[in-house]
Amino acid sequence: MLTNAVILGCGYVGRSLAPRWRQTMTVTATTTTIERLAELQTLADSAVVVKGNDEVAVRSLLQNQQVLLVSVGAPNANAYEETYLNTAKTVVAALKSSSVQQVIYTSSYAVYGNRGGEWVDETTTVTPINPKAEILAETERVLLSAAHDSLKVCVLRLGGIYGAGRELIKIFRSAAGSVRAGTGEEASNWIHIDDIVGAIAFVQQQSLSGIYNLVGTVPLTTQELLDRIFAAHNLLSVTWDASQPSSRSYNTRVSNQKLRDAGYEFIYSEIQETL
Repeated sequence: MLTNAVILGCGYVGRSLAPRWRQTMTVTATTTTIERLAELQTLADSAVVVKGNDEVAVRSLLQNQQVLLVSVGAPNANAYEETYLNTAKTVVAALKSSSVQQVIYTSSYAVYGNRGGEWVDETTTVTPINPKAEILAETERVLLSAAHDSLKVCVLRLGGIYGAGRELIKIFRSAAGSVRAGTGEEASNWIHIDDIVGAIAFVQQQSLSGIYNLVGTVPLTTQELLDRIFAAHNLLSVTWDASQPSSRSYNTRVSNQKLRDAGYEFIYSEIQETL
């Protein structure tokens, strides 16, 4: 039986996933801007303009669909509630009259808050440290509340995303040779786009439910990360000024053991500094 899948919010993650899913499923991609339709039509079987708070449109979108990936992204800090939480509420309402059997949501490890360098896993209580992270945590709760015997809901808590078109050197090049506040000892948690695609495909195939951390296996400190990136590109590294407080909000080491125990094999267990 042919499976139909929707990617609600087809940005960087969705665009990378769509060709993979099209190998085994019929894929519909959504965007909120009509200008992106032409691009998405080359990646998915069909593409439509849908806003996450439009329940009528979302309800129509989910008809005759079996799999839903919610991978929306807020354009700015002021749009978090509208983009994440309101979309989740709309989706949950629309699911009640849909044929969807599986929902996968890409969240963020930011929900764990700042743990002073301690390890966290999926059993750790979330402690959001700002309104954006609290909205992300509430979005998870809303979507997870929709689960029942005929509907699996899986939340993937992602680290910082890098990969093709979003290389680490592009993200951090401007910091080369600079002086940064703090010691650089805070943990960083990153995930390569290939592993995001691989893990989502794995979750879908295995019908996993619940919460899984989706980060690399080895969390480098910020200092280690920048040293590796700049050394790989023959650039001056950062000098740290320990007399100044760090501006980083998060210092948490995130474990991906649960996902590995489920059987997913990471492509990039460690950060690839040349990517």
